[in-house]
Amino acid sequence: MKKQLPTPVCGPLEYHWLPFIRTTYLFVHAMPAAAPVDRLSGVLEHFKVRARLFHNGPLCGVSRFPAEPGRGFLHVMRSGRLELPGSARAGMPRRRVFTEPTLLFYPRPLAHRFHNPPREGSDFVCAELEFDGGERHPLVRTLPPLIVLPLAQVEGLEPALALLFNETERLRCGQRLLADRLFEVVLIQLLRWVIDHPAEVGVRPGLINGLADPRLAAALVALHEEPGAPWSLAAMAARAGMSRSAFAAAFKAAVSQPPADYLADWRLSLAQTELRRGRQVKQIADELGYASAPALSRLFSQRLGCSPRQWLERSRAEGPR
Repeated sequence: MKKQLPTPVCGPLEYHWLPFIRTTYLFVHAMPAAAPVDRLSGVLEHFKVRARLFHNGPLCGVSRFPAEPGRGFLHVMRSGRLELPGSARAGMPRRRVFTEPTLLFYPRPLAHRFHNPPREGSDFVCAELEFDGGERHPLVRTLPPLIVLPLAQVEGLEPALALLFNETERLRCGQRLLADRLFEVVLIQLLRWVIDHPAEVGVRPGLINGLADPRLAAALVALHEEPGAPWSLAAMAARAGMSRSAFAAAFKAAVSQPPADYLADWRLSLAQTELRRGRQVKQIADELGYASAPALSRLFSQRLGCSPRQWLERSRAEGPR
């Protein structure tokens, strides 16, 4: 018996693809989202930041803040009026005036001055910041010279500021120490916001831009937490859930260097921190995945043009930057 061929369909072809499209759509949208990762702790555990409250109260007239090696500033204007003169070095060529509660963050040494009403003044809480490695701190390197934000714009900042303001309003036991720690909480909240909004504050290509991309952040956090692992391009790309070529291109565009170079620089920064703490080169090399102390020494020679011992002597002579 002759088989009957299926009757050709003359209707719209789109109809017969609809079930497939619908199934694919439901499958893709049912896939679990990438697990969130802690993008900051790995960096700040290795490269700490310390805050020290140095002013609480009104600032009247002109207040000057000199640049000191290795120091930044975090100013919080609670109320009043602030005139900030233009500064090309701060990336703010024109004079600006602020009349609402505002946060001003100087991550690197930069002399600046505030103009406030001469008599009634403006209410400020101010802290000095000390970043491990100074201007070489991985986060500081990619931040602009000055970040100015209305307090209301930074989500999550209000509870920490309320505790800080409450602590500075009257003298109590441990006030200075607690205020310092609360300022560090405020800074971490600010850095969280900056990572989520890098374009709004003019972040340059580098680590923060990489952490802002959820896919790249997964790989970066893994590198930060396991610097001694035998990382290959394929292993890094797998952490990001991307192909090797797509990962390499996206990483270089965001961080401004290839993944292997970033890993080498991260290991170098960790080695510098450990050398300052008095540890031996061989111990550091073992922890960072190098086969021997000479292998780590070659990294110093390639990147810095000197041996680990020479770098440490020079670093101690120069002091913080």
